[in-house]
Amino acid sequence: MLNQTLDKILPLDRSFEGEIRAHLDSLTKPPGSLGYLEKLAVRYCLITGTSRPRLGRKMLFCFAADHGVVAEGVSAYPQEVTAQMVANMLAGGAAINVLARHSGVDVKVVDIGVAEPIGDVPGLLTRRVRAGTANIATGPAMSVEEARRAVEIGIELAQIAAAEGATLIGTGDMGIGNTTASSAILAALLPCDPKSVTGRGTGIDDSGLVRKVAIVERAVEANRHLLSSPLATLAALGGLEIAGICGLILGAASLRVPVIVDGFISSAAALVACRMCPQVGEYLFFSHLSAEIGHAVFFSCLDTRPILDLGMRLGEGTGAALAFTVIEAAIRIYNEMATFESAGISKKDG
Repeated sequence: MLNQTLDKILPLDRSFEGEIRAHLDSLTKPPGSLGYLEKLAVRYCLITGTSRPRLGRKMLFCFAADHGVVAEGVSAYPQEVTAQMVANMLAGGAAINVLARHSGVDVKVVDIGVAEPIGDVPGLLTRRVRAGTANIATGPAMSVEEARRAVEIGIELAQIAAAEGATLIGTGDMGIGNTTASSAILAALLPCDPKSVTGRGTGIDDSGLVRKVAIVERAVEANRHLLSSPLATLAALGGLEIAGICGLILGAASLRVPVIVDGFISSAAALVACRMCPQVGEYLFFSHLSAEIGHAVFFSCLDTRPILDLGMRLGEGTGAALAFTVIEAAIRIYNEMATFESAGISKKDG
């Protein structure tokens, strides 16, 4: 499934970009005066392959999984918080639930590898690959086959979302320890110094940050002989939720459904997806700049920009939930704003 999906991801057809821009310039405003909103509208049209875009269902998938590296003391919270927060999300009490209700987004919570099985809870999508990853400080997080399975779960969920009418898909994560795994992935794939992409995560103190940087360095070195491909790197250093997000991105891109990438963890997954297939980047909107220091490095290396910068670092899909409203606003401007001709307004001289 993974190889078939990669084969279906094609460069954007830009043959009708002039038509899209001409329509934007015909609206009752000075050309380009809505700035980045206009660029968002252009990209949405190009991704979906039409100069007459439509807005359907908005879905966000929050993948949850645990990380063996938590044993190294890299998080301010214990591992059981992952399952507890999943329960909070299913009850509607998490930040992502509040922001998703505000944005009119359907949230799907996916147990792809929480350490302790959560059970048959209404609303939970159970797609467990294994009960959390192994400790990346001493060896690979999972096997390549397990990573592939997790990626293909994400692909399948993208296919289901598209079949159910989703025209915009968002990513989210829940997993104590996952900023450590994400930092290791960025350090290996950008590549860069682990210290430059390792931040405080859930709020560790100075001594905790020094320890976390050292653990990321150990993880990269311990697994260096395994970092032979993007999938192998994901298996060695990543998390199951990161792999699921990677697959969701690939699956959506293969179906020409735009994806809103959340924050630091989702960006690590997007990096793996882009290394697997460079043209994937054309199908992505990056929702916000996380306060995690590695996120700015990520954007600098990929020469792209986020939609928002609010100093957030929660994850869950919270940045993506907010970005849904901005992208929807851009499409509504494109579709609903009057033209100079329809409104009977004179264009500027010359």
